[in-house]
Amino acid sequence: MKNFNLDNRRFVISGIAVVIVTLYIIRLFALQVMSDDYRKSADSNAFLKKVEFPSRGIIRDRNGRLLVFNQPSYDIMVVMNEERGHLDTLDFCQTLGITKDWFIKRMNDIKDRSKNPGYSRFTQQLFMSQIDDKNFSVFREKMFRFPGFYIQKRTVRQYQYPYGAHVLGEVAEVSQSDIDEDDYYQPGDYIGKLGVERSYEKYLRGEKGVQILLRDAHGRVQGRYMNGKYDRRPVPGRELTLGLDVRLQALGERMLEGKIGAIVAIEPSTGQILCMVSSPSYDPRLLEGKNRSKYHKFLTHDNRKPLLNRAIMGQYPPGSTFKTSQGLTFLTEGIITPQTPFPCHRGFYYKGLHVGCHSHPSPLTLVPAISTSCNAFFCWGLFYMMSNRQKYPTVQDAMNTWRDYMVSMGFGYKLGIDLPGEKRGLIPNAKFYDKAYHGSWNGLTIISISIGQGEVNLTPLQIANLGATIANRGYYYVPHVVKKIQGVPLDTMFTRRHYTKASRRAYDYIVAGMRSSAMGGTCRMLGSLPFAACGKTGTAQNRGHDHSVFMGFAPMDHPKIAIAVYVENGGWGADYGVPIGKVLMEQYITGKLSKAGQNLAAEMQKRRISYGDAER
Repeated sequence: MKNFNLDNRRFVISGIAVVIVTLYIIRLFALQVMSDDYRKSADSNAFLKKVEFPSRGIIRDRNGRLLVFNQPSYDIMVVMNEERGHLDTLDFCQTLGITKDWFIKRMNDIKDRSKNPGYSRFTQQLFMSQIDDKNFSVFREKMFRFPGFYIQKRTVRQYQYPYGAHVLGEVAEVSQSDIDEDDYYQPGDYIGKLGVERSYEKYLRGEKGVQILLRDAHGRVQGRYMNGKYDRRPVPGRELTLGLDVRLQALGERMLEGKIGAIVAIEPSTGQILCMVSSPSYDPRLLEGKNRSKYHKFLTHDNRKPLLNRAIMGQYPPGSTFKTSQGLTFLTEGIITPQTPFPCHRGFYYKGLHVGCHSHPSPLTLVPAISTSCNAFFCWGLFYMMSNRQKYPTVQDAMNTWRDYMVSMGFGYKLGIDLPGEKRGLIPNAKFYDKAYHGSWNGLTIISISIGQGEVNLTPLQIANLGATIANRGYYYVPHVVKKIQGVPLDTMFTRRHYTKASRRAYDYIVAGMRSSAMGGTCRMLGSLPFAACGKTGTAQNRGHDHSVFMGFAPMDHPKIAIAVYVENGGWGADYGVPIGKVLMEQYITGKLSKAGQNLAAEMQKRRISYGDAER
């Protein structure tokens, strides 16, 4: 018979018991202390945290006209832990006008953490958004039958006019990237996606509030926790006042109907945007409410890209409007004087190179060269600048000096407008051409940049800003859409003057040339206005029909508006650019259109340009 040591057996059994008890203690500690599931469960039984959404800040134009406001809307929220096993699904679906399949799919999507990473069965989750008044009324009356479901009041955006879509932007439901970037947002929240709605989101959105409500064992609300001591009221978003004149905006959009292009008007004394038109455009009211996704998809697939804000994203050759910047550079650098004559026999001729020009008197000095838009004059100016070895040791030095003047005028880089998506355009430098021509190039190689062709590209905003800079005789303010933010000063970057490298004296001659153009040159149509307007046409060469360009300002001595008009494939600058610019100048400065102005506006509106179906 074997002899077992009973004392040792007792120790083993005791050790096993201790291990088991220890494991249970660790598990209980993890569940009750380290994990917050039980705390959440207890809190969800005792408290209901009801989020109160703030009203989004309204938006007005410069004259106080309401552009964007809020309308009440209702969301249906669900707490899964309360709904489970207690819902008459058929009655619920009939009440909201949805199918059972849609209900099942939606509930599964809410629980799917890959689609809803912030999911918790103890907290409110968005089930359905933007319920209309009819469905909301029916649901509210029967809500006692649907445990776990709650109503959450919020507001949705409403747009007063069918204008200014690219400036105002839109509001849509947050994406997962929005939530990851800012913990303010939760699934189902709304955020500005485009325009000022996006760039001023943190001012417009306000601050959420919260109500902490007490519930009994059956989940029924019994009142506020500690009489609302820990509640937080929502803080409404700040009101924005734009520099935009909605009547001017409407007029510009009317005249660009049936055309592809852009208009930008700036108040030179402040840099405020008076109107910004991109065509084709769309009615911002189409992107309100539950139909937003459908219309947004339709706009996205349109070959003419109506969602593209060409005023700040379109990068175009500026054509002859660019000659004003060349005259400023040549005068200030001493390459020419106001009396320097250059010949033009239907163009620029040198060593077999020919740049064409239209018929006009020859030779010309600077002021008539701007007035008649002479190509040869500015080609000669650039050629002499690039060839001047007394002033510039190499062609690279000359080129980079030229580039520095252009950059100082706001070209080649983003101006910094308070709208998302601005493009920088292109101003080449010596390194650019060294790479393109392997270091073997001269003034003749790049002669086309002197007349706003070749490698030079600007946005319509930059062309308008050039007009504002000339109007101010040498400085500009960073163009901006927002004039005032309720209770907050405007960023100082919009109130600081930016001076160019060109001299004040040089600007006086450019202004004289632009005024001469309005009186009898390529902008002679402006001469009939009841105030002294200044302008410069541009005809930008293109693979297809030329683009029509205009840049100008008015009045000459105390400018109130600087404007750029760009019409793709519109032909001569005088065909579309000048008449559209003239109408807008008259409307803004006089406050109304004359009979002739009304007729001209109607004529521009009726004109259509055939672009075909190719993607633009």
